[in-house]
Amino acid sequence: MIRENLHTVEENICAACNRSGRTREDVTLIAVSKTKPVEILQEAYDLGCRDFGENKVQELVDKYDKMPKDIRWHMIGHLQRNKVKYIVDKVYMIHSVDSLRLAEEISKEAVKRNVTVSILVEVNVSDEESKFGTTSEDAVSLVEAVSALPNIVVKGLMTIAPYVENSEENRLYFAKLKQIYVDIIHKNIDNVFMEELSMGMTGDYEVAVEEGATLIRVGTGIFGERQYTTV
Repeated sequence: MIRENLHTVEENICAACNRSGRTREDVTLIAVSKTKPVEILQEAYDLGCRDFGENKVQELVDKYDKMPKDIRWHMIGHLQRNKVKYIVDKVYMIHSVDSLRLAEEISKEAVKRNVTVSILVEVNVSDEESKFGTTSEDAVSLVEAVSALPNIVVKGLMTIAPYVENSEENRLYFAKLKQIYVDIIHKNIDNVFMEELSMGMTGDYEVAVEEGATLIRVGTGIFGERQYTTV
């Protein structure tokens, strides 16, 4: 199943790149492996996946210890400050930095471990109360504040668009994030390298690619429906 799913996702990414005049190399597919057992991740790894996304710190740490060391782990879920110390030297990138206080904690722990952490600032472009992320209006000032912290590099922006039946409804949110991204590039802020736009999930990643996504987060589209253990 995973082989077929990955093939389908790959074809869709290529088609979206063709429609928008981009190359396939412009887009990194992150296999969102939350709730999935290591055996399933290994299958995806054996099929070529090297970027995996996790929502929970404990799950990321457990899988980090069991999986091959050339995997690039992406923390894509809401990150509590008291959990930063467990992953700061394990993640390739933290997508969900939504406040200066969280960034300060990441910086503090990164300095302790003598590592530099790549982060994305999460922006709630759809203004949904249920979503984390800074506001569109505050995104630039947050990037500027975070850029001054030691051992952190701002690599771009991330958003979680609303759940919709018709992916076209999210195009305006992806376009809005891209515009904020471009505005920040033009400011030439020190220690800010706007290279990544993390947007688009299973239901809307093709539209996200058309609007400039460089990182797409696909879980169900690769692994099938999530498995939640019940007690």
